[in-house]
Amino acid sequence: CTCKSWSDLIGSSIFVSTHLQRNVTKHDRVYLLCLHHSNFERQADPDDPYVKQEFQWSLFSNETFEECSKLSHPLGSPEHYVIYGSSNGLVCISDEILNFDSPIHIWNPSVRKLRTTPISTNINIKFSHVALQFGFHPGVNDYKAVRMMCTNKNALAVEVYSLRADSWKMIEAIPPWLKCTWQHHKGTFLNGVAYHIIEKGPIFSIMSFDLGSEEFEEFIAPEAICSPWGLGIDVYKEQICLLLKFYSCEEEGMDKIDLWVLQEKRWKQLCPCIFPLDYYYTTVGISVDDKLLMQRKDYDRGIADLHLC
Repeated sequence: CTCKSWSDLIGSSIFVSTHLQRNVTKHDRVYLLCLHHSNFERQADPDDPYVKQEFQWSLFSNETFEECSKLSHPLGSPEHYVIYGSSNGLVCISDEILNFDSPIHIWNPSVRKLRTTPISTNINIKFSHVALQFGFHPGVNDYKAVRMMCTNKNALAVEVYSLRADSWKMIEAIPPWLKCTWQHHKGTFLNGVAYHIIEKGPIFSIMSFDLGSEEFEEFIAPEAICSPWGLGIDVYKEQICLLLKFYSCEEEGMDKIDLWVLQEKRWKQLCPCIFPLDYYYTTVGISVDDKLLMQRKDYDRGIADLHLC
């Protein structure tokens, strides 16, 4: 009888919401989920056909980078799947090269459960580019995935998947400013809204799509952003943040990453992140506790390290 009462308690929507909110507020149970070689010291040869078979998923501390737990592959396969978003412990994975018929999986590593989204019946043509994002929408209390697909003839299709309904929905109302030639770059997800960097000729802008209201919006990027090289987008202090590693640093022997945050539909430039020029740094992303996660590569020794800034 105790088992049943506890099961009813932790299975209730009120308990689940309270538990998730506590973890989100206190940043509890935060990990890095990595696909890596079983031997950290090994220098993997990408041409070796046996390398992929030795990859595994693991959880690492987001502070010390120490391995916390090994995970069995969700699909029982050594295939190199890519993470397209995570929220409250759920992870969206799919093919490294996306197509309209790529299988999409929602994975919960903690309880080792996996759900594969149904195949969409809305689309039967091939697209030149497919973008996928996943996250939680607090307004509708549902986990959503959005898939944006475009062809070489400027045709755009947008589909939204609901975890609760376990179904896809085609978005019919596409704004005129999206019905043109444009290139998609990187994207992120915040509070139920998907954000994408798009390039229309010489102009860079951020396209947002609210998965609750199903409305699009466009924000022109700062004038300093003139190239996709070194350009990224993430979330910093609950705000959309653009990161650009393009311009040289005024300080001798140093390099920098410029940052802008979107505040009340306007861009505000922050102080740049400055780091030594002696190694090659790339941006991995921003952690939930607002630290910049970077990878430092030493090509002479053939190794790479993770750094928090």
